[in-house]
Amino acid sequence: MLRTLKDLFDSLLAPPQATATPAAAAHRLQLATAVLLVEVMRADATLGDAEREAVLATLRSRFALADDEADRLLELARHTAHHAVDFHTFTSALNEQLDHDQKVKLLEDLWAVAYADGQLAAHERHVMWRIADLLHVPHGAYINAKLRAKAAAGG
Repeated sequence: MLRTLKDLFDSLLAPPQATATPAAAAHRLQLATAVLLVEVMRADATLGDAEREAVLATLRSRFALADDEADRLLELARHTAHHAVDFHTFTSALNEQLDHDQKVKLLEDLWAVAYADGQLAAHERHVMWRIADLLHVPHGAYINAKLRAKAAAGG
């Protein structure tokens, strides 16, 4: 288990040419996605179970992970996010692998985490805007993703 977590962490930090294998690219994508989900979760001053469960549900459905795999990825993402200085490493990994529609879907998932507790904090909005900007998602697509996530959350 620790070897797998270390491999995920190393694959994110390695230069893109070093992650040429499909498995390494998949791990890089998973960790980058998980870190951004964690950053949105951490942006809320009152971290609750609703946000954590929204992150886990997203990881399970997006990457077809079992519960224990999603838990391990979440813990690795928390550790990685805690030591990160910015979002650039993670958004760069996503920009390399995702097309426009996939990025918009990711924003919807991120908004779902932000809306999981029924409230949207100012810092959550700022983190979302920053991520969308780094993913090069146009403002209209960003707003539409927000509205879809809000509607899905019952807001």
